[in-house]
Amino acid sequence: MQTGHSDTTTDGIRVRVASQFLPERSDPDRGLHFFVYRVQLTNEGEQPARLLSRRWLITDANGETEEVQGPGVVGDQPHLDPGEEYEYMSGCPLETEWGTMEGSYEFERDGGERFEVAIGRFFLALGTAPISALD
Repeated sequence: MQTGHSDTTTDGIRVRVASQFLPERSDPDRGLHFFVYRVQLTNEGEQPARLLSRRWLITDANGETEEVQGPGVVGDQPHLDPGEEYEYMSGCPLETEWGTMEGSYEFERDGGERFEVAIGRFFLALGTAPISALD
């Protein structure tokens, strides 16, 4: 089984993402496939940083892409000291049985320097490894 998950590090910020299909929130006959995803952010660098914003590219099986942008994540703008980890969960509805997500976070160092952190492509699909595979 392919995990379908992603694991990328940019400027000391590691981003791990796993997704999982939620049949209880889906209605495939009506074109609704609901996925939940879990994100773990770890500051593996030597400088603190705060997550300011997110940008997602969500692509379904038909090649239709939607861009989602906004401040923070799940209403939070976490500040990560070196060695600290932050985790959150969110969800994504799709009209198709599978798709992908990828994107970036904008972070800011305590000194004001802003930088972009990549979120590697991961799959929203029925056959991905369980979300607990990040543990």
